Amino acid sequence: MSGPYVIRGSVALPEAELVWRFSRSSGPGGQHVNTSDSQVELRFDLAKTEALPQVWKDRALERLAGRLADGVLSVRASDHRSQWRNRETAAVRMAALLAEASAPPPKPRRKSRIPRGINERRLREKKQRGDTKRGRSGRDWT
Repeated sequence: MSGPYVIRGSVALPEAELVWRFSRSSGPGGQHVNTSDSQVELRFDLAKTEALPQVWKDRALERLAGRLADGVLSVRASDHRSQWRNRETAAVRMAALLAEASAPPPKPRRKSRIPRGINERRLREKKQRGDTKRGRSGRDWT
């Protein structure tokens, strides 16, 4: 692997807590496709890790509840022919997934007030438009 995969700030995926599993890929391949284990499955025990701050960990456990199996987050990659590139892809996906899941919630939107002048102008223009349309009718012609 090409170094630590940063989740956010100074927090990175701990190498010691990552579990790698390799198997034959159904994806792209060549002559050696049936003999090499190029598919990568990366597993990370989110429930037991001490590498993440507790607040991040709680957020991630809550947001990724549907993806977890006994508190373990799993990512699979078989996009490339080489096992090394699939390892890179899986690690980057895992870091991105954890970064998104542990991010703080967005600030609540503050409702903005429409200035009175703008609202009055809108109503005045609506009234003028209605008068223009009403003037097109031929009812009053005799």
